[in-house]
Amino acid sequence: MNRSTDTAQEGDEAVSHNLNGQRLGRKGRDTRERILAAAIELLESSEDESISLSAVARKASLGMTSLYNYFTDLTELLLAVLEPVMATAEEAYVAMLRERWPDEEVGARCYQFLRGYYNFWLRHSRLLHLRNLMSDNRDERMLMHRVQSSQPMIALLAAQMDNSGEETDTMAYAMATVLITGIERTITVATDSRFTKVFGSGNRYQPEHYLKPEARLMELAIRDTRDSMAGGGSG
Repeated sequence: MNRSTDTAQEGDEAVSHNLNGQRLGRKGRDTRERILAAAIELLESSEDESISLSAVARKASLGMTSLYNYFTDLTELLLAVLEPVMATAEEAYVAMLRERWPDEEVGARCYQFLRGYYNFWLRHSRLLHLRNLMSDNRDERMLMHRVQSSQPMIALLAAQMDNSGEETDTMAYAMATVLITGIERTITVATDSRFTKVFGSGNRYQPEHYLKPEARLMELAIRDTRDSMAGGGSG
């Protein structure tokens, strides 16, 4: 979850005012960056340490009044932390879907994609798990973020199945939606450290236990839908 200096600078440039409408000077940008760094530090520390605005304020050595000048609530703060993280998704796994996979390489490409997706989640596990937890608890902004982050993958996967990726009322798009939903859930389970705490490390499955079967299901779905489309099938 480490952020590069360049990314931090880009984030500073994108936010020009605090929530009181005051233009951010260097001190204001530094304070905002300090808050984000404190949140990241908490997320990367022991999962037993709670994440809250008050915990972030303590970590950043700021009063709550100062923190509220920059973020109205925990969701807004975490969305700001998520922004540079999700900017790396393209290189980590999304770009793999942009090139059409040759028929003879579909199985290998599915596994490579899943491995990239898994590694991304592993690097940012607590943040992404927290986003999904908040989404499941009906935080509408987190739900929107979760949905929007999956939409490019759904469209690109539909295109892998010989669909334009723009037509949503097709078998290919429906299949891609179901696949990405299942893949996210599988990767969520594979990277959730709570299972180790509950069942013990001896009962913790290795990543391949999840990745290989999921890659096979993904391969079969792509091949089947390609065959259906080639044979004149429709949604």
